[in-house]
Amino acid sequence: MARTIAWATVLYLLLPITIVLPVSVTDQRYLSLPQDGISFRHFANLLGSESWLSSIHQSFWIALASTAIAVTAGTLCAIGCWRIGRRSTELVRALMLLPLIIPAIVYAIGLYRWFGTLDLLDRFLGVTLAHGVTGIPYVVITVSTALAAFDPRLEQAARGMGASLSQTLRWVILPRIAPGIASGAIFAFIHSWDELVLVLFIASRNVFTLPRKIWDGINENLDPSMAAVAVLLIVFTVVLLALDGALRARRR
Repeated sequence: MARTIAWATVLYLLLPITIVLPVSVTDQRYLSLPQDGISFRHFANLLGSESWLSSIHQSFWIALASTAIAVTAGTLCAIGCWRIGRRSTELVRALMLLPLIIPAIVYAIGLYRWFGTLDLLDRFLGVTLAHGVTGIPYVVITVSTALAAFDPRLEQAARGMGASLSQTLRWVILPRIAPGIASGAIFAFIHSWDELVLVLFIASRNVFTLPRKIWDGINENLDPSMAAVAVLLIVFTVVLLALDGALRARRR
């Protein structure tokens, strides 16, 4: 019974995604299943469209920069909480997970009010900071999991042999938890790449990410190019998740 429920849940989650595949190769000018044959012209339109390529370019660089912020802050936070090892650090971890707990629209409204006073609305830096902060919880979770399996005697041995704190961190701790850091980076990148709610509030014309482009396309027209973009997003996400699975297997 448990296995049946599990497979039914998987199919329920995957079926809407599989419908996008035939729609992306439709021969019609609107979102529909193919009628007279399969056509890849919508992929060609996507790759030849300056507006779509600009959105992809912006989304990629924002995701890359926000991932760097999330990995740096999240890794340092997880290592600091692990080294202190007090009950008060649990509160710090809980605070770092707030972006996952608080509804995205509530967080977006707060950022809109705050970024307005800092002149960060509709700025590359503003969207990057927002995505970086909301990506920190993913890194904290994966790095904390990796540190749970780390033997603290290795750090004690390194310090006993005269290694400084920075040398111990660089040569002993970070290499052992590198798969956890990489997993957190992958999830933070995917989060920024797919995020829409924050962008709708804090960006308008100058910053036009790929999810925002898809959203506006749905509201304005039903161009099948959106299905082609969705297929590329699915493939890209699956590749990143496969990479994360390989890193987890290597860590085990």
